[in-house]
Amino acid sequence: MRGALRLGARRADQKRRRGHAPRQNRHHLPLNHRILPIRAVSHGLATGYRFMKCISIPVAKDSSWQGGLPRSISGAYGICMSDSEPGRKPSKIMAAMTMDDIARLANVSKPTVSRALNGSTLVSAKTRDRVLEVARENGYAVNRNAQKLRQARTNTVAVVLDFGSHRHGAIGDPFIFELLAGVSEALSVRDVDLLLSPSGLENAAGFMELYRSRGTDGFIVLGQGTRDEMLRDLARKDVPMVVWGAVSQTAGYCAIGSDNLAGGRLAGERFISQGRRKWLFVGNIGHEEIRLRYNGLCEVAARMPEITIDLLPTGSMTFAATYQCATDYLRDGSKPDAVFAFSDTAAMAVISAFREQDHLTPRDYSLVGYNNIPPSAHFNPAITTIEQETSVAGAILVEKLMQRIDGARPKSVMLPTQIIVRET
Repeated sequence: MRGALRLGARRADQKRRRGHAPRQNRHHLPLNHRILPIRAVSHGLATGYRFMKCISIPVAKDSSWQGGLPRSISGAYGICMSDSEPGRKPSKIMAAMTMDDIARLANVSKPTVSRALNGSTLVSAKTRDRVLEVARENGYAVNRNAQKLRQARTNTVAVVLDFGSHRHGAIGDPFIFELLAGVSEALSVRDVDLLLSPSGLENAAGFMELYRSRGTDGFIVLGQGTRDEMLRDLARKDVPMVVWGAVSQTAGYCAIGSDNLAGGRLAGERFISQGRRKWLFVGNIGHEEIRLRYNGLCEVAARMPEITIDLLPTGSMTFAATYQCATDYLRDGSKPDAVFAFSDTAAMAVISAFREQDHLTPRDYSLVGYNNIPPSAHFNPAITTIEQETSVAGAILVEKLMQRIDGARPKSVMLPTQIIVRET
C-alpha cells in the first residue's frame, strides 16, 4: 500500500515537472468556457469543434505549452490550437448553450424557458422577454425539428400544386401564385410552416407516406387538375386535406372554389348580348373546373339553336401551348366571333395568336377570360374576364384544413363569380 502511494506521488510529481497541471473539473470553469469536442487531430490533440459562442483565451509561451496544450485544458475542455506551431495563441472557440444554461442566466426554471421559447401564455410577458433576450445574447436557438418530434403535431402543412397540368412542370399562371400567397399569409399568422409541393406525391400512396411519416399535418391542394379520382381515394383514407377546385357534393373531401358553372353562364350571356353566334371554348374539359365552365357556356348556347360551339383542347395550361393551339385552329380556316378561354393567361395567348392572322378583338370577335389576374386589366386590349374571390380563398383553405386536422368535417365553400367587362 505504501509503495503504491509513493508510486502515485512520484507520477504526479513527474507530471508537474513536465508542466501538466492536475486535471480540473470542467464545471468549475465559467459558463462561457464550456466546450463540446467532436473530432480531428492536430498536435496530438482533439480538434475540430462545433461551437456556438465565441471566446478567446490568451496563452503565454512557456514550458507548460511544449508539445501541445496543457492537459488540464486540452483534455478536460477540448481546446484546440488552430496554428501550426505549439505554444501559439488558440483561435476563437465556442461553447454550445443549452436550455439549462439559459435557465441559469435568466434565473428561471428550465420548464419556464421552454414555455417562453414556445410562446406559452403561462409565462408572463416580462419573464418571456427576459428569457428571449438572454437566448439572443448567447446565440441560443430552438431546434424546431427536435421540437416537432416531441409534439403531437408537426405544425407543417404541405401545399401541393398541379404541376402535371403544365408543360415540363413549369407553372407560370399568376393566379396560382395569388392563391399560394394567400395560403402562405394565413399559415404564417398561425405560426405554421409551409412545405411546398414535396416530391413523391404523384399518387395516393405518396400522400399517405408523407402523412404517416409525420412530414405534414395535412394537405392543401391548389387545383384538382385531372386528379379528382386520386383525391377521392385520399378522402376515403381519412387524410386531412382541403382542395381548391370544383365543388361537388359527392367528392367526399372539402373543396373551396368559385361557381364555375355560373362563370360559364356569364360568358355566354355576354356573347348573346353582343349578337355573337359562332363560339369557341378554349380549354381541357378533363379538368373538373374547366368542364363546369364549358357546361355553363353550353347551357346558355342551348337557348338559341343558331349558336354553335367549337371546343379547342390545349395540351397543357401554359401560354405557349395555348398560343400554338389557337394558331393551328385559325390556319384550318375557322374564325369564331366569340372566344371563352379557361384563364386570362390563355385569353392573352389567343389574342396574340389571332392577331398574327389579323383576327382582332373586339372588331372581329368577343373574348372572355377567367380569374381576373392583374395583367388582364393592362393587356392590349384590356380583357373582359370572370372574377373569383381569391382575396379570401387562402384564409378559408387554411381555416378549413385546421378544422379537419382537429377532427371536424368542414363543409365545402363555393365562392361567387362576377363578370368584369373591359375592352374585349
